[in-house]
Amino acid sequence: MAITAQSVKELREMTGCGMMDCKKALSETNGDMDKAVEYLREKGLAKAAKKAGRIAAEGIVMTYTEGNVSVVVEVNAETDFVAKNDQFLDFVKTVAKTIAQKNPADVEALKAMEADGTTIGDMLTEKIAKIGENMNIRRFVRYEGDCVTYVHGGGKIGVVVKFDTDVADKPGFEEMGKDVCMQITAMNAPYLNRESVPEDVVEHEKEILTVQAMNEGKPEEIAKKMVMGRINKYYKENCLLEQEYVKNGDMSVKQYIDSVANELGGKITLVEYARIEKGEGIEKKEEDFAAEVASMIK
Repeated sequence: MAITAQSVKELREMTGCGMMDCKKALSETNGDMDKAVEYLREKGLAKAAKKAGRIAAEGIVMTYTEGNVSVVVEVNAETDFVAKNDQFLDFVKTVAKTIAQKNPADVEALKAMEADGTTIGDMLTEKIAKIGENMNIRRFVRYEGDCVTYVHGGGKIGVVVKFDTDVADKPGFEEMGKDVCMQITAMNAPYLNRESVPEDVVEHEKEILTVQAMNEGKPEEIAKKMVMGRINKYYKENCLLEQEYVKNGDMSVKQYIDSVANELGGKITLVEYARIEKGEGIEKKEEDFAAEVASMIK
């Protein structure tokens, strides 16, 4: 596979490594981006891969709570301008409320549900025609129980966290929940705790860390022992409850939650959480400026 300047640039953006290192990694792995990232990590040049691709989709992430039900939903539009439109925002509120009240299994089931004398799907079609932009209900998460929600950046990121607790009505619980939401927003932990990390992910990480240690000149047996310490560091970076609490680096997120539970005289267990970032993983079609102008003239 040919190594292009674009692929070198992309690998550099993903890993933060130097251009020559990225070029060599792609040459050694026959242009395979994932293997090139692993190659750089094994050489100790890249700590971890950043998510590739620019996030370009617009729209909004909204949270909604009714009774003991909390929802976070993402609805996309083509431009940021439409995302601030009152008609669009009212539609997203209706979508969130319908999810809370009717508990659809997925987006397709949601579109078939009735709200305000029509279906959500027909309402979406009508908004597309009226506002003149393509729109899409992309995803949602719905929890029942003692939940806390948080929206960051005017709808850029939405978080909902579910707790098992007997102190939800006490002053201090809501503040603790918001702090945990902000931790999730900022640090984006992919897993709740080490038990929730899939076994194949752990094994894959151990393989990379072993090769990394051996490339540092360590014998295989010593390398394997070093890996155990490094895998614990992986857990601390990727598991929410083990992460360093951003407001107080002397404690983990779990220790912070436990300390609040102790102060309030009850129990607080973080059960599950969802973090939805607007446009995450969606790439807009890239066109050069001349082609864009030409398409507008047509």
